[in-house]
Amino acid sequence: MSVEMNSTTNQYLTFTLNKDIYALDISSVREVLELTPITRIPRTPKFMRGVINLRGHAVPVVDMRLKFGMSRTEDTINTCIIIVEVVFDGESTVMGALADSVREVIELTENMIEEPPRMGTTIKTDFIRGMGKQDDDFVIILDINKILSVEELAMLKTVQQDSAPAEAIPDAGASQGMTLNL
Repeated sequence: MSVEMNSTTNQYLTFTLNKDIYALDISSVREVLELTPITRIPRTPKFMRGVINLRGHAVPVVDMRLKFGMSRTEDTINTCIIIVEVVFDGESTVMGALADSVREVIELTENMIEEPPRMGTTIKTDFIRGMGKQDDDFVIILDINKILSVEELAMLKTVQQDSAPAEAIPDAGASQGMTLNL
């Protein structure tokens, strides 16, 4: 039996940040929404854009570009919110990840994914699960459970529980109409 036949194939949702291609394991993705108004929560870090109302629930939204040290995500027709499930303290939390655009769902086998590059001891890359390739482009595969620190995840959970009543926040599920359920 060949190595190819023994490899597990996984699906990944690809998206862009600043012209680079990133991917999340499809099992952590709930849906993709068009950009909807985001209500800013005072005294939260800059990467925390605020919350949206998703079918009656306040969902915190993280600007992935700011989290990765890039400029703030510009609101365009392609900007979207990827709704993901993050495991924190043994329970799952739903959050939105703001991205420049969503590309497609791709399939990669384990042997098509390389280890994350070693960047020395001062650069933290444990949130990168691996590097894949699509055509001539690299795809940075992220581990959604490691992008935010424990403290940041705790803050997201608090924001979600303490945010304004759902009816005061514009409803992402109702106002925009288009969602991509995965």
